[in-house]
Amino acid sequence: MILRKRDIVELRIDRIAYGGKGVARMDGLVVFVKDTVPGDRVLGRITKKKKDYAEANLVELLIPSPDRILPQCPYSMYCGGCQWQHLEYGRQLEYKREHLREAMSRIGTISDVTVHDTIPCENRFRYRNKMEFSFSDRRWLMPEEFSKIGTGTGFGLGLHVPGTFCKVIDIEACLLQSEMGDQILHLVREYVRASNVPVYGLKSHEGFWRFLTLRYSAAFNEWMVNLVTSEERIALTGPLAELLCRRFENIRTVVNNINSRKAAIAFGEKEVVLAGDGYIQDRIGKFCFQISANSFFQTNTSGALRLYDKVMEYAGLKGSETVLDLYCGTGTIPIFLSEKAKEVMGMEIVERAVLDAKKNCRENKINNCRFLLGDIRNNLSGLQLRPDVLVVDPPRAGMHKDVLSSVLELAADRIVYVSCNPATMARDMKELIKQYDITDIQPVDMFPHTFHIEAVARLVRRTNS
Repeated sequence: MILRKRDIVELRIDRIAYGGKGVARMDGLVVFVKDTVPGDRVLGRITKKKKDYAEANLVELLIPSPDRILPQCPYSMYCGGCQWQHLEYGRQLEYKREHLREAMSRIGTISDVTVHDTIPCENRFRYRNKMEFSFSDRRWLMPEEFSKIGTGTGFGLGLHVPGTFCKVIDIEACLLQSEMGDQILHLVREYVRASNVPVYGLKSHEGFWRFLTLRYSAAFNEWMVNLVTSEERIALTGPLAELLCRRFENIRTVVNNINSRKAAIAFGEKEVVLAGDGYIQDRIGKFCFQISANSFFQTNTSGALRLYDKVMEYAGLKGSETVLDLYCGTGTIPIFLSEKAKEVMGMEIVERAVLDAKKNCRENKINNCRFLLGDIRNNLSGLQLRPDVLVVDPPRAGMHKDVLSSVLELAADRIVYVSCNPATMARDMKELIKQYDITDIQPVDMFPHTFHIEAVARLVRRTNS
């Protein structure tokens, strides 16, 4: 059969790909089908046809998989936040483990590594401590809204639909954040509508209201509201901050980030504190962290504790070791390891993160951590230190090849590698196994109902290397 775009074909889904799409085969051709799970029999409409693969959208579910469940969120098949709400949670954990194993084998050419069962998330909903919502002058209509006369399409506050950069679903509630976040979202929406000041258009690059970012600390039951606008207009943002603090006593601070650039990023070149002191506090284990609007902090606090417990276990510290943490961010891992290490040094390129790391050390009375600001590629090659344990927690792109070379030259006894991307983790492991044995890889689920997976690997240097 010659397959063409817009053809509707019957498919049986036999596995799931990293990225969340179901995978079927038709006459030897791989077909990726959105919103499906292994075991489904479906009708799919071909949306893309290439030489080696095709993509399709779900048209009709003919026979559901026994692993398919009913999503709890009405936006789940449209919003980009939860790709797997229709997949039973136990199976989500299994597929995340398999995606790690597959990446190690296919990309890293490593087939004999031990990948443990995925550690489940404590909360399958309401687990995020940070949510970022976008304003848009082009709203995405849900199917039931098409029949409503007078439904407006010119305003939305919510989450983007995958594949669109300027349209958002006008979300009433999100099951990933705490319930009060939904109430704050509603109040901000009503205030912005009533202001008659236009929201920012990603095509026109005109308008005022750009993003709403909410942070929540369950440990201290306090909120931060970050209003991102295209310019500073206290006459508009000030009354909103007052209203928010009056309505919700758990809001500790309201800040206004001003982003006048065209880039669609939810932080700005200037920050104004509208209420409170500009930060909230959260806790991982017994350690307390001060979090400002643009600080990096793990978005699943209880999941971070499980992740860092595994980092501690794999580091194997006895109290006499020197630890080097690359990409240390705001110092969460160094602080977590500090009690069982002689000394911890963190490297980070972002100045604000290093300032936060030093401040967090002071707050937790930690005095054996120090931090080096600058590009790791430059600083690592000239470092006069041979660490006993090296902790690596790189961005999704993994380590730069120059950093990898310097890591191998350091010849630390043990490496603990923390990853949020199986593909780049496998690529880096392919280089590290030249001198190291991978003893374990532990996946940790911090993002239920998504294909994203965190993993911690333990590497031990071979004595003959």
